[in-house]
Amino acid sequence: MARADRPALTPTPTEHPPGGEAARRAVEALWRIESARVVGALTRYTGDFDLAEDVAQEALAQALVAWARDGEPANPVGWLLATARRRAVDHFRRRSARDERYAAIAGRLVEGGASSGAEPSPDRSDDLPWDPDRIEDDVLALIFVACHPVLSPEARTALTLRVVAGLSSEEIARAFLVPVPTVQARITRAKKTIAAAGVPFEPPPAAERRERLGGVLSVLYVIFSEGSTATSGDRLLRPDLAYEAIRLARTLTALLPAEPEVFGQLALFELTAARFPARTGPDGEAVLLEDQDRRLWDRSAVRRGLAALTRATAAGRGLGPYGLQAAIAACHATAPSVPETDWERVVLLYEALGRVAPSPVVELNRAVAVAMAAGPQEALPIVDALAAAGHLAGSQLLPSVRGELLARLGRTAEARAELERAARLCRNTRERSVLLRKAAALG
Repeated sequence: MARADRPALTPTPTEHPPGGEAARRAVEALWRIESARVVGALTRYTGDFDLAEDVAQEALAQALVAWARDGEPANPVGWLLATARRRAVDHFRRRSARDERYAAIAGRLVEGGASSGAEPSPDRSDDLPWDPDRIEDDVLALIFVACHPVLSPEARTALTLRVVAGLSSEEIARAFLVPVPTVQARITRAKKTIAAAGVPFEPPPAAERRERLGGVLSVLYVIFSEGSTATSGDRLLRPDLAYEAIRLARTLTALLPAEPEVFGQLALFELTAARFPARTGPDGEAVLLEDQDRRLWDRSAVRRGLAALTRATAAGRGLGPYGLQAAIAACHATAPSVPETDWERVVLLYEALGRVAPSPVVELNRAVAVAMAAGPQEALPIVDALAAAGHLAGSQLLPSVRGELLARLGRTAEARAELERAARLCRNTRERSVLLRKAAALG
């Protein structure tokens, strides 16, 4: 297994006592929620990014055994951190003893040389690896380290999604449509590059933060996007990821209060997450926008999102890509229904977004808005042009939109074929069910 991958937390019943299954579930839940904080605190404590991950993994393995035997501790995070800290101390001691042996050998080899031994590592026995007052800074520090300009954009994103968001290499590969070994290689190279460059574990000085801000925002966006609509699996939403991205975005606004795009991204996250309560039914099935009960939308999140959008606009520098997407989300959040949405404004905002941050996905979304504002006959040429250019190949997005447009135009057989093709490409079972249901409804 590549070192970039965390071991799967799936011990077999024969490996542990009867409580092993409960311990496994507890450890998995803890790691899913707290992994970024744990690794962040341990990196600050050890000063070594790779060592922090190693001792965290060793502590996880020990937890599987100890919790199965003794039950889950009252403070599982504290237990995990204390165990990892002891592992780190053992590592420091081994390294110190090794360095002393090397120094002694070197002293004997150099004529007249005296072996003084290696400088003993500082006594950290009273240090606490977990400082509640610095949790948010630790996680942001992880992100800023992973987004260091010494790394390529691809390596930054892969490393941050792995360490901060806790995504597996398989999930990252699916999100970016690249092979799993490619993701693993990027993560491994990124760690080696960070170690070789001696990148300190701390948010960069204020003068350097803007240089890394684009990478940080990009990573938070990918984390939130995966939480908002999972790329695979049997859940439409992964709210733990989405809300972690929101928490980090809020922290980032406090760290960089003069950056309007930071507030634009926070607004986008809040306004999008406001719809989460209505996006799935009782059994977890996906609920389309036109069918959602808007009374379930989180109005507090809407207010927070609109307030953040106001902060982004107040800077007077124009909205960036995230601010423009937030403005689009605001159109949906403030509309009484789908027909009553200001689709003309949405089209204009997508046109502006296409000029600032052009991409096939933006153009496809513009086509959807054009269809709502002017009809499917105006939108279909936009989608066909994307298909002719080979954009979004391998994604369900384009055939699903094209199928919808063809259905509205009465071209039933073509629409059904497009929706069925989209379903074959879709890796999320909830989304796939919606597509198949639409295709079946066309007869």
